[in-house]
Amino acid sequence: MTNICTKVTVRKRPIKNGQLSLYLDFYPPIRHPKTGRPTRREYLGIYIYANPTEKFETEFNKTMLRNAELIKCRRTEAILNEEFGFLDRNRGKESFLEYFRSKMADDDNFRNWNVAYKHFEKYCGGSCTFDDLTLDYCQGFLTYMLSLITHNDNKMMASTANNNLNKLKCVLRQAYEERRIKENIAPRLKHAKEASTKREFLTLDEVKKLADTPCEKPVIRTAALFSCLTGLRISDIIRLQWENIIKGADGGWCMHIVTKKTRTEAVLPLSDEALALCGKRSTGQVFKGLTQALLPLYLKDWIKSAGITKHITFHVARHGEFSFLLKFKYLQFFAA
Repeated sequence: MTNICTKVTVRKRPIKNGQLSLYLDFYPPIRHPKTGRPTRREYLGIYIYANPTEKFETEFNKTMLRNAELIKCRRTEAILNEEFGFLDRNRGKESFLEYFRSKMADDDNFRNWNVAYKHFEKYCGGSCTFDDLTLDYCQGFLTYMLSLITHNDNKMMASTANNNLNKLKCVLRQAYEERRIKENIAPRLKHAKEASTKREFLTLDEVKKLADTPCEKPVIRTAALFSCLTGLRISDIIRLQWENIIKGADGGWCMHIVTKKTRTEAVLPLSDEALALCGKRSTGQVFKGLTQALLPLYLKDWIKSAGITKHITFHVARHGEFSFLLKFKYLQFFAA
């Protein structure tokens, strides 16, 4: 059986005031992307004189008919590529801001996503459709952020602006995959050049201080020490379930996880000290009640109580001098 290729023809329909309306006729009909029903017509919004009497009217008709033929060629190419979205004229007018907001609703790192969304909302003045998403417009979001003055009366750091831009790029990729936009803009967006900064890290003595210091929210302490021992990101620790902790082939314990950031599947060994931090085996979330929103509320005060004056974030717990010592039996104090 041979496939029948849809034929596209420019046709005219008489309307009032002595004009003709140009439209495209599809035969056989094609499926309308929004209603799912077969359709044969697409009105172009192009009108010509039914009976031109003046030379300029004749020339006008020729130009409009030429434009209609160009659209016909584009539609024919789109049909051959099975890109039927061109018929849905209203889709490009839908709110990209609402789409952006819907994509971040279920993310574990909602707070960071919300910051990026709020910046983009201000950048576009509270209104942005899918048709507005050109390369220059989206790149302008980075320029806008780099010009902002923060609460410290300094301009936004390039690293912060890049992180916010990455959230936008992620949503743009999803919009392209769902055929909400015709071009994948995300890979072409450029990051700002970041100034090299000194990276803080925890020494083994500092980790011991943290282990010996109570935290107002105990789950923050155990999760941070667990990160020190395993190298897991906070997003993966929040998502860690008891069913992810399994017996390994050698009889020891390990974690079978898929990392949130890189979507990499891995089976990681779990030391007795790290396992002890998880507490009594149960079901569901290992570190119950742990969320991203808790970190800014309790982490800073806990670190300060331990007598550590460095600027330390949860991410720093994954790195540092102590990572080289994990091969030895120096970390049994964590289980205390």
